[in-house]
Amino acid sequence: MPPVIDLRTIEDARDVVHQVVEVLVAGQLVILPTETVYGVAARALDPEAVHRLVEAKGRPAGKPFALALRSAEEIADYCPGWSPLAQRLARRCLPGPVTLVVDIHHPQSLFWRLPEVVRTWVGGEGTVGIRVPAHDFVLDVLQMLSGPLVLTSANRSGEPAPNTAGESISQLGEEVALVIDGGPTRYRQPSSVVRVTENGLEILRPGVLSEQSLRRLASPMILFVCTGNTCRSPMAEAFARKFLAEAHDCAPDELEERGVVVTSAGVAAAAGLNASPEAHRVMSEFGLGLENHQTQPLTDSLVRYADVIFVMTRGHREEILRYWPEAASKVMLLHPEGKEILDPIGGSPEEYRACAAEIERAVRARLRELRL
Repeated sequence: MPPVIDLRTIEDARDVVHQVVEVLVAGQLVILPTETVYGVAARALDPEAVHRLVEAKGRPAGKPFALALRSAEEIADYCPGWSPLAQRLARRCLPGPVTLVVDIHHPQSLFWRLPEVVRTWVGGEGTVGIRVPAHDFVLDVLQMLSGPLVLTSANRSGEPAPNTAGESISQLGEEVALVIDGGPTRYRQPSSVVRVTENGLEILRPGVLSEQSLRRLASPMILFVCTGNTCRSPMAEAFARKFLAEAHDCAPDELEERGVVVTSAGVAAAAGLNASPEAHRVMSEFGLGLENHQTQPLTDSLVRYADVIFVMTRGHREEILRYWPEAASKVMLLHPEGKEILDPIGGSPEEYRACAAEIERAVRARLRELRL
């Protein structure tokens, strides 16, 4: 029976992280909790440890293990030049209950720096499965290690994946040097396994996230931002929905089913307010309604999920980059010539019409650039 450390009884887990790292560096196996199921891990740079993992699992050839990395950004090191679709899924899903299966053909991929025998157990038909577990303890362990972990569910092949440390011990207890007990797993089912190609995705194994959820997460998102999300950005959203619906030969409310997400927010918006009456009136003259619009503030999730963020003024861009400097490459002025689209609040109906017309032209030009 291996020693078991219950994280729920530990005030400061740093010493436990160091203990796990020492065991892994010594070439031993460790059972770890994740957000999906319990996993058993070996250090990917240690061929003998990975062989020990193969023996413990009774894993047949042709069923590769996943690599666990510290962050979604690290995937680029294993899949240089990876597709925008793969980047989008990684940005939105990881850390989280998804295994991304990506190509490893590039000669500069770090995959080729793994020991040859390890590559035979984690690479399959020119691909590798990548996990970034949404579990703080596991991520802390990965931060302390050089190289990734080979990670698989802590059960013998063909048996149910375990959701508790006890279930893991009953199957693999004699094969591991240490067990970390984090209590029952959050989702109690395996990760969703998604094969990502240049132009699409294939669900290889259903899991925590449904196919519908994964396809929505794979959809490009356009985000329009103004100040209060009551006027300029909802007008831009409405125009974009109209033009994209025409391009996809569908109704605006069917766009998400066609794989495009369009939304808007405000850097100083309250949640749940209506569009301004002036904006509603002027958009009705364009045959578009804002009666269903509900304001929303700009959030971490919106910034992270968006593929492109169009703002009305330089002040909006500066405000976004003040809180999310990592988003700099995807935040740009809506006007393609770099002009600011000023707030018409308090202006005449003619000023609202002029603002709406300017937004219409800008949105049309920007969508041509995006080619969605």
